[in-house]
Amino acid sequence: MLYYLLSQFADAHIVFNLFQYITFRTGCAIMTALIICFVIAPPMIRWLKMKQKEGQPIRDDGPETHFAKAGTPTMGGLMILISVTVSTLLWADLSNGYVWVSLMVMVGYGLIGFGDDYLKLTKRNTKGLPGKLKLLTQFFIGGAAAIWIMGMLPGEINQHIAIPILKDTYIFIGILFIPWALIVIIGASNAVNLTDGLDGLAIVPVAIASACFGIISYLVGNEIFSTYLNIPSVAGSGELAILCGALIGGAMGFLWYNAPPAMIFMGDTGSLAM
Repeated sequence: MLYYLLSQFADAHIVFNLFQYITFRTGCAIMTALIICFVIAPPMIRWLKMKQKEGQPIRDDGPETHFAKAGTPTMGGLMILISVTVSTLLWADLSNGYVWVSLMVMVGYGLIGFGDDYLKLTKRNTKGLPGKLKLLTQFFIGGAAAIWIMGMLPGEINQHIAIPILKDTYIFIGILFIPWALIVIIGASNAVNLTDGLDGLAIVPVAIASACFGIISYLVGNEIFSTYLNIPSVAGSGELAILCGALIGGAMGFLWYNAPPAMIFMGDTGSLAM
C-alpha cells in the first residue's frame, strides 16, 4: 500500500525513489514487522495467558523433557502472522500475484494451526483437528496455490523442474507439477510443525530459511543477476523478498518477547508456541 502511495512522488522528490527499490522496502518490512510485534506482543501474551489458564496439553508419548512444558500458553504464532501480513501489505507491490499466493498459503495454514490449537485447549487433549481434515485442508490450499502459480510462471519454465547443479536443465512434468508442488508445500509445512513439536520452537530455522529464500527470490526476480548466475528469471518474484523480510522481523520480535536473548543463542526458546 505504501509502495503505491509514496513511489508516485519519485519524479517530484528523489527521496521517494527509494520506495521503488525492493531492497529498501525489504528493510522497511523487517523493521515494520519487528515494531508491530513489539507493540502487540505484551497485550496479546497477557490475553492468551488469561484465556489459557491451564495452557496446552502435552502428548503422553512425547519426550519426558516436554512434560515440563505442560501449561505453557499456545497460539503465540498469531503475533507473527499478524505482523508479517500487515508489514507485507504495507510494503509489497499488491498487484504482484506471487505476493498474494504466498499470503494465501501462509494465512490459510496459520488458520489451520489456530483451529488445531483451539480444539486442543477447549477439549483439553492433544488431538486437535483430525489428521485427515488437516491434510485435506492443506491439500486444498496448496492445490489452489499450485494452479495459481502455474498461471503466472513464464512459459519456458512452466510445469518444469529446474536442476540446480545442472545449468539450463529443466525436466518437463506437465500436470504432475501440481502434486509435486503439493509435496513441497505440505511437506515443508509439516516439517516445521514437527520441528516445533520436537524442539520447542521452530522460528529460528524458519527465520534462517526465510533469509535464504528472500535472497533467492530477489536474484531470480532480477534479470541482470539471474542472467549472470545462469538461473531461471521469473519477473515479479523479487517482491517475495519483502514477505521473507517481514517474516524475519516478526520472528525476531516473537523471540525477543518469548525468550531472553541468551536463551535464543543457546537454542532453548520454547516458551510460547503456535
